[in-house]
Amino acid sequence: MTLEDDVVDRVRREAHRTGRPFKQVVNDAIRLGLERRQGRAAGRFAIEPRDMGLRPGLDLDDIQGLLDHIDGPERR
Repeated sequence: MTLEDDVVDRVRREAHRTGRPFKQVVNDAIRLGLERRQGRAAGRFAIEPRDMGLRPGLDLDDIQGLLDHIDGPERR
């Protein structure tokens, strides 16, 4: 395997910054890239929906009323 010069430079900087061997930095980077492609990236998060409630007097089925509330009745 041949690494391109810019990749070698980045790996060397990371190895120097972290104090890890060049080989370990390369292997960790490849593993991380493959995990992300397979959708198993470390640190993935899940969005948890929360009920934010609805202000009294607002009806989500009344689009004109919502627009009047947001933009004012003079919007037209």
